[in-house]
Amino acid sequence: MKPFEKFIQRQTVSLPLMTVMFPVLYMGAEIGLIASGAVAAGTYLASTSTMKHVQYSSDSKKLGMTRSEYKNVRNQVKEAKLKIKQLQKSSYQVRSISSFKQLMNMAKVANKIVAHVQQNPRKFYLAESFFYSHLESAVELTQKYALLVGQPVKDRELKVALQDTREMLHSMSDVLERDLKKVLSTDVEQLRMELDYARLTVDQHNNQKLLEQYPTDSEGDVEHDRKSLESK
Repeated sequence: MKPFEKFIQRQTVSLPLMTVMFPVLYMGAEIGLIASGAVAAGTYLASTSTMKHVQYSSDSKKLGMTRSEYKNVRNQVKEAKLKIKQLQKSSYQVRSISSFKQLMNMAKVANKIVAHVQQNPRKFYLAESFFYSHLESAVELTQKYALLVGQPVKDRELKVALQDTREMLHSMSDVLERDLKKVLSTDVEQLRMELDYARLTVDQHNNQKLLEQYPTDSEGDVEHDRKSLESK
C-alpha cells in the first residue's frame, strides 16, 4: 500500500472517531467546549499514531523485516529524495550542456534506485552504499562544481579544478549506475527464471504436438486397417 493510501486509511478511522467524540463529551459528559475539543483532538492523534504503528508492524512483518529496519529504510528513502532535489537544483546552475545532461542523468539514476527501494524495501540492502555514501558524495561534488563554474574569473588553477571535478562526476555517475544494477540484479535473476520456465513450457507443448502428428504403432498394420474399414 502506498503512503498516500495509508494516510487515507488512517483518516477514515481517526476523523470519524474524533467527530463522534466531541459531541459525546460536550453534550453528554458536559465537560465544556475547550476540554471536549482537546480530548477529541487527543483521541484523533492517539488513533492516528496507533494506526500508523499497526501499519508499520504489518508492512515490516510481510517483508520479513523488523519494525526498526523498516523504519530506517523509510527514513533513508526520505533523506535520499531530499538529496536528489539538491542534485537537480545544482544541475540547473551549470552552463555546459554536456555537464547539465550528465548531472540530470545522475539524478535520474538516483531516482530509479530510490523508487525500486521504496517499492521493495528489502532491496535497500543491495544499495546501502548508495544511501550511506555515494549519493551524498554526488551531491557534494555537484554543489562544488556548480559553485566553481559560476565564478567570473577562470585562472589556470580553477580550470584544472573544474576539469578534475568533471572527471570525478563522470566516475561518480558510473558508480550510481552500478548501484542501480545491483538493485535490479534480483529482478533480472527472477526474469531469467521465468524465461527458463516459459521455454520449458513451450518445448513441452511443441513436443506434445509432434507426438500427436506421428502415427501410432498400430497404424499401418493390416489388422488395424481392417478394423478401421469395418468401423466405417
